[in-house]
Amino acid sequence: MPTKEDVMNVLKGVNDPEIGIDVVTLEFIYNINVSKNGKVDIKMTFTTPMCPYGPMLVEEIKAKVSEINGVKEVNVDVVFDPPWQPSEQLRATLGV
Repeated sequence: MPTKEDVMNVLKGVNDPEIGIDVVTLEFIYNINVSKNGKVDIKMTFTTPMCPYGPMLVEEIKAKVSEINGVKEVNVDVVFDPPWQPSEQLRATLGV
């Protein structure tokens, strides 16, 4: 059975093409739920609702998580409440 850690490890390989940093480090992932039946639900956000790469990132996430052994279904829920606010550590990494 896949685990939350398995999903997180895969998501570390999904980079925002505009920023060049993975979606985990960017703190886009709010929640991951892995059911015993192989269903993975991911709650995430983007820097802005107008993110031009949003749909592409969602499809890449679905495709990569689907490759994990035991995953039968992947759902990605993109939310903007709460709005994305990078931590101080991430701000320092980004230079803002």
